[in-house]
Amino acid sequence: MFAIIGYILVIGSVIGGYLGVGGHLNVLWQPFEFVIILGAGLGAFTAGNASLMKRMGGAFATFFKGPKYKPEDYMELLGVLYAVFKLAKSKGDLALEAHIETPEESSLFQNFPTFCQDHHAMEFLCDYLRMLTLGTSNAHEVAEIIDTELELHHDEDHAVSAAMQGLADALPALGIVAAVLGVIHTMGSITEPPEVLGHLIGGALVGTFFGILASYGFVAPIAQSIGQSFESDSHYLSCVKAGIIAHMQGYAPQVSIEFARKTLAGKMRPTFIQVEEMIGELPTTS
Repeated sequence: MFAIIGYILVIGSVIGGYLGVGGHLNVLWQPFEFVIILGAGLGAFTAGNASLMKRMGGAFATFFKGPKYKPEDYMELLGVLYAVFKLAKSKGDLALEAHIETPEESSLFQNFPTFCQDHHAMEFLCDYLRMLTLGTSNAHEVAEIIDTELELHHDEDHAVSAAMQGLADALPALGIVAAVLGVIHTMGSITEPPEVLGHLIGGALVGTFFGILASYGFVAPIAQSIGQSFESDSHYLSCVKAGIIAHMQGYAPQVSIEFARKTLAGKMRPTFIQVEEMIGELPTTS
């Protein structure tokens, strides 16, 4: 919603200001300039980011939808962690084995349908719970391993937003390429009357205008928005990490999820009272 409003403001301000000083829209319609800039930009982007192309569709969806995780998702995550830690505290970490081997069939995880549908988060949690069932007990070593995995995940996400930013950085230069080609075309028509030359020069300058506008008005905001959404979503797995490490250090389930809760950003973080009410309503898992 805000993305659409933002782009309406960009287009309205630029076109409105142009018309306000007496500009003519027909001069801006230079389709071959657009072909040069957008075609070359797309070609360079594809050549330089072939390994990321499968992820770009999801990245654009992120741009329009915003962060994947909403406040209710974080609340449910805290419920998952509490249920897991409560079972482990009451019956030992080995009691988790039956649930983490086939989580899609687990009576514990079935109480949290949204979390169950997030295969990446489910796999992340189960992998580290499996380490506990195998006897891992050094919280500091596990924390280092989790940090390494989270860093790799962050790098993968950053590569997507960086690729978009790279395209944004290239568009002004490609606009200059289109403008130079327009000037070359104009020089080939130097014998034409002034009104024809003026139209050709104006068309050439549209290339520079469009390259800069497309970069700073459209593509760069997309890159920034995608990066911010990925950064926000990274807190989800960091929340899981905080809970696991607290559990390994011997804290009670309520304390472990409080550690996890405190890692969340303010707008996503439920209050202590909300969490207390939530865990009081959770079904018992055997």
